[in-house]
Amino acid sequence: MTAAPTRTGGPADLAGLRRLAVATLDTNWEYDHTVPSRTLYPHQWSWDSAFIAIGLAHVRPERAWRELTSLFRAQWADGRVPHIVFNPAMRVGAYFPGPELWASASAEGAPAADTSGLVQPPVHALAAWLAYRRAPGPAGLEALRRLYPALVAQQRYLADRRDLTGNGLVCIVHPWESGLDNSPAWDAPMAAVPAEAAVMRAYRRHDTAHADAAHRPTDLDYARYLAIVASYRERGYSDRGLADGHPFLVECPLFNAAFGLAEHVLARIAALIGADPGPHRASAARITEAVGRRLYDPATGTFSPRDLRTDRLIPARTVLGLAPLILPDLPTRQVDALVVEARSARFGVARRMERPLPSHDRTAPDFEPLRYWRGPSWLNVGWLVRRGLLAHGHPELAAGLRQSMIGLVAGAGCHEYFHPDTGGGLGSPAFGWTAALLLDLLAEEPEPDRG
Repeated sequence: MTAAPTRTGGPADLAGLRRLAVATLDTNWEYDHTVPSRTLYPHQWSWDSAFIAIGLAHVRPERAWRELTSLFRAQWADGRVPHIVFNPAMRVGAYFPGPELWASASAEGAPAADTSGLVQPPVHALAAWLAYRRAPGPAGLEALRRLYPALVAQQRYLADRRDLTGNGLVCIVHPWESGLDNSPAWDAPMAAVPAEAAVMRAYRRHDTAHADAAHRPTDLDYARYLAIVASYRERGYSDRGLADGHPFLVECPLFNAAFGLAEHVLARIAALIGADPGPHRASAARITEAVGRRLYDPATGTFSPRDLRTDRLIPARTVLGLAPLILPDLPTRQVDALVVEARSARFGVARRMERPLPSHDRTAPDFEPLRYWRGPSWLNVGWLVRRGLLAHGHPELAAGLRQSMIGLVAGAGCHEYFHPDTGGGLGSPAFGWTAALLLDLLAEEPEPDRG
């Protein structure tokens, strides 16, 4: 291990952090998957499980494969991987919005398990590849071989059902699909969703019972979230005809960067297991080209979501804009512009970081250091940005970001997210992906594959 100077005193401190991370994951293990936290999130979440598998591969490799296998057991017939798989042992009302609101059992092609009808960024192929690389061997290779068709089906669903414009990019149909639920990036398209905050009087929100309401999405946000869910549910979660009336349709740079990276990774998996990597490589090239053509704003030098209702880029400068760095074939001029953006006062990535990477432009008037994705720092997006910096030849910036992230946990524990100025812990304690990605950061790792 390499000692991180930020808030740690040496290898002994790092060993203690590793023990904390392992204990957190063990505590959150639930038979065949890991819950994000024992307080607010008692079910299985899609991209949480992917990040968690990456960390488990370092210490419990067999659990890493069980984590991914259990998630894909709930894959729909059309290939979508639901963003929540509900634990049937939990009492009704233990989480809001629970399975009774989603009513997935009535939808065509839904699995036997109760799930949501939404998806999340497809980081699962990356997780499977890293799980194999962290613990290579016959068992891992066989697990990778078994999972490969499900990963291909996931990509096929996104390409066939969610490319609403024919331009080669995936459209998300709810802010929850981005993973960055209440990012300022969604303010404009969300404002067009008809809803009233008073609707929430009929429901009991569990998130505000576990966290300060000032740190969470507002009741108006939630009313709009539920209105979007209702629109999708009423069409049986079918993607046919979405462009004709669904209230939220956005091409997200993080989601589409993950979509493109997944094809690069699937090409490597295919070559390893004896399948044809060629189609994956071709798809990866097409997706990267479409991301650059559709979502890059040369005037700002960053990537932005495109609101399909207005066919305009959304101007908010959020960490979503840095995510395309994970694409190994991103053109050099766009990489260079993103490095400038990352190093700017908006995000502050540096060799030695004074403050953690925020989720939103810290110089913006609507920057909120306490409210969920409107300012706070999260390890998962920092981890993705770090991989992108490494892949494009910026190890010194990647090292600064790594030290900053390790320092957050050293100072506050495995929290869900962190104050972007003080580093204080926010959200749920003992959070799964924070612990898992900490393990990955603490481990020595080679430079990421360049595709």
